[in-house]
Amino acid sequence: MSMAVVGMIAGMALGFAGYFGGFGAFLLVAALGAVGYGVGRFLEGEYELGDFFRPRDGRRERR
Repeated sequence: MSMAVVGMIAGMALGFAGYFGGFGAFLLVAALGAVGYGVGRFLEGEYELGDFFRPRDGRRERR
């Protein structure tokens, strides 16, 4: 499935949630979609668990 089709489906889901459920439902669907996206990328192997807990290169460490 192409990314355009996935984007269209996500947009339709957000549209239906916003129309029938109001702004709160829109935000809930958007937040759960973002969480699902992150979990999917993690399961595909593009993220490692340590990526979420290590500081990035070039960041200052706290003193």
